[in-house]
Amino acid sequence: HYSCGGIKTDEWGRSPIRNLYACGECSSTGLHGANRLASNSLLEAMVFAHRCYVDAVNTLDTLKELPEVPDWNAEGTSHPKEMILITQSLKELQQVMSDYVGIVRNNVRLQRAMKRIDLLFDETEGLYQATTVSPQLLELRNMITVGYLIIKGAAFRKESRGLHYNTDYPYKSDLIQNIVL
Repeated sequence: HYSCGGIKTDEWGRSPIRNLYACGECSSTGLHGANRLASNSLLEAMVFAHRCYVDAVNTLDTLKELPEVPDWNAEGTSHPKEMILITQSLKELQQVMSDYVGIVRNNVRLQRAMKRIDLLFDETEGLYQATTVSPQLLELRNMITVGYLIIKGAAFRKESRGLHYNTDYPYKSDLIQNIVL
């Protein structure tokens, strides 16, 4: 079966970033890799979810006291009167990622996607600064960040590998096979 990447983890689901765990479809545990066939991923996801839980619970006791997070200050903001601004931006983001950053890509598509993501980022940040925080707005901000990282990673890799095919670089390059972003 195949591996298309994912967050590198150890046998406990720990990523190289301290106290960050990954399991399920986002992880690359060394067993199968991310985005593998569904039936193969089910047991791996169950086992590693449990292992992440066990390790995290055991780690909690060793953590030093965390700094207190200040309460949100909504001064100068207003409740968003039009949720359509958020929902429409989410639809645009999904469309951009589907149309330009899908399995088949090229440099022009990636550049167009980045321009549109930049615009969505600016609009969303303006909304974030002017309105009270909502789960939908935070989710949109996070999705824009993930979209940005996917586009940057795809543009960085000058090859086709796994399920990701770039028509400008149709061949796999053994020179860059072990790059971890």
